[in-house]
Amino acid sequence: MSAVIIESGLVHYEALGRGRPLILIHGWLGSWRYWVPTMDDLSDRYRTYALDLWGFGDSDRRQGGYTLSEYVAQVRRFMDEMGIVRAPLVGHALGGVVALRLAVESPERVEQVMGVSVPLDGTAVGRSLASFSGNGDDILARVLGRRQASEYPEVRLEARKADGLAVADTVRAVMQMDLRRDLALVSVPVLLVYGGHDPLIQRPEEKERRRRWDEEDNVRVICLEESRHFPMLDEMNKFNRLLRQFLDTSGDLSALEVKEEWRRRVR
Repeated sequence: MSAVIIESGLVHYEALGRGRPLILIHGWLGSWRYWVPTMDDLSDRYRTYALDLWGFGDSDRRQGGYTLSEYVAQVRRFMDEMGIVRAPLVGHALGGVVALRLAVESPERVEQVMGVSVPLDGTAVGRSLASFSGNGDDILARVLGRRQASEYPEVRLEARKADGLAVADTVRAVMQMDLRRDLALVSVPVLLVYGGHDPLIQRPEEKERRRRWDEEDNVRVICLEESRHFPMLDEMNKFNRLLRQFLDTSGDLSALEVKEEWRRRVR
């Protein structure tokens, strides 16, 4: 277990591989652990870092509640502690919101952003997540349902450690935001990836995607049609190949595509 002290609190992280730094930020349901297959896949070319946000995994809990601005500051300070001047960010759900906010606030620190299952506004958040009060155990089962939760052992193991207030506070904050405004301010390449059957986060409608981003050089939206809320697990090979393709992109996102020969994970 690796950890650093940030603002007098312990922040747990794991690192793997050699090469350029790459930071992975988990979402509302889990911790660093579900990034392990991605970290392993990229370890030949990247030094991957996956940290636990405050109130998740083995990082400390915060007294008095949780804010998105604190999470943005946490990731920025983590980069400072690791000696990372600038890096691509991959963020899932809450982690994607944090990554986009960091790209707006500190563009000099961010090379690229892959946002996975990121709600662009409050209407995109599913009812079970939006109504979560922060009380009770087994957050994953409460939000996803016991049947789906049982299919993600790598998530379930860590989701039980989460502070329910960290989930509830930040879901409420995201539901009051319009991340489309942030996207308009981000100048680095942004790839938004959604699961076609995600019960928690609704992807942007095709009509909206065409209207807003077809002529934007730095924003692309791609859907992994067989995935649910965890594309990095549901269609592991497709996800990792797409991420590699994105990281190799010099700036033209129009060439990004999901190829049929990239097979999905078999559970």
